[in-house]
Amino acid sequence: MRYFAVIKIAFRALRRNKLRTVLTMLGIIFGVGAVIAMVALGKAAKVQVESRISALGQNVIQVFSGSVNRNGVFSGFGGAGTLTVDDAEAIQNEVPGVIAVSPELSNSAQITAGENNWSTQVKGESVDYLVIRQWALAKGTMFTDLDVRSAAKVCVLGNTTANELFPDEDPVGQTIRISLRGGSASAPMKVLGVLTIKGSNTGGQDMDDTIIVPYTTSMKRFSGTTTVRQINVSTASADQLVPAQNEITDLLRQRHRIQAGRDDDFIIRNQQDIAEAANATTEVMTALLAGVAGISLLVGGIGIMNIMLVSVTERTREIGIRMAVGARGHDILLQFLIEAVTLSSIGGLLGIMLGVGGAKLLTLIKAWPTQVSPTAIAIAFATSAVIGIISGFYPAWKASNLDPIDALRYE
Repeated sequence: MRYFAVIKIAFRALRRNKLRTVLTMLGIIFGVGAVIAMVALGKAAKVQVESRISALGQNVIQVFSGSVNRNGVFSGFGGAGTLTVDDAEAIQNEVPGVIAVSPELSNSAQITAGENNWSTQVKGESVDYLVIRQWALAKGTMFTDLDVRSAAKVCVLGNTTANELFPDEDPVGQTIRISLRGGSASAPMKVLGVLTIKGSNTGGQDMDDTIIVPYTTSMKRFSGTTTVRQINVSTASADQLVPAQNEITDLLRQRHRIQAGRDDDFIIRNQQDIAEAANATTEVMTALLAGVAGISLLVGGIGIMNIMLVSVTERTREIGIRMAVGARGHDILLQFLIEAVTLSSIGGLLGIMLGVGGAKLLTLIKAWPTQVSPTAIAIAFATSAVIGIISGFYPAWKASNLDPIDALRYE
């Protein structure tokens, strides 16, 4: 029997049972579509994480004060209070490649402006903070080095805080009053400027919901401490991140008189570390989503095998007649394999259309930057074809090994 005739018979058999053919393909269609859509969704999550990490600034190193242990309870980053302004100045002056440094303190506070009030975070920073974070001003100006040295009562508002406190007027030049949560004292602050919109960070926190004051002002007016929670550092290029981090580690160990073999009383993270950790999380999530979607591909393959076995049983007499008139076992095997592969291949193509369409729909409805991966498309389609061959082989082999006489007697 010629190959063309075998293919023609296989397609004719599929057309005879259109509804069953379509229902059999559904598992493959949804499986392939789900794999493509889930991988695209995972890539969108990765892009979002990367954009939020880049919002931290470029070439950033964060030095955190260490954790203190009180009665077996660790306070977490910043609890030990081991970092000082002198440490920040030493990093600025002695570490090669460092172009900007900002000591940081953070306090939760209640803010009032006229009849409006708002609860937010007040950060004490240096003039270099906006350089480190690559954060521009939407209006007004940043405080100066003179403001830092004199612990001036001035501030810069994040966009969210500005909108909450001054919904109908320009905040620049206005006065707000900052009261620490749980404290009775409050301090008036003059608003010098408003920052541009940054959005959310990797933890989902609104970065625009903040107030920036000179770190000396935060020390004198709010915290009453001489230590800082962390030090933000920026290098001239990404290549200098790791060398600068090593230099900072050696410098701080020397300044804090930490002996060899003893643990650091500070923690250092650079932007690459944060990005790698976040990307590892999104990659695990993407693999998990793709794995769950891939299960439906397996279920689709089982469905094809089931239908092909039913088809062999239903067409036993037909198979016997064909073998009686000269069809070989090879021809019967090929016919049923073609039917199975056709089901999975067409299902795979329709699944690709469904997956790409679903990803585009998510972009339109949710504004998620989904990215359809050509690799995911190729793997999903190849997998569907392989599943078709595997799931169709046993029924095809069973059909090709039927005894013609027994097949003709089958009712």
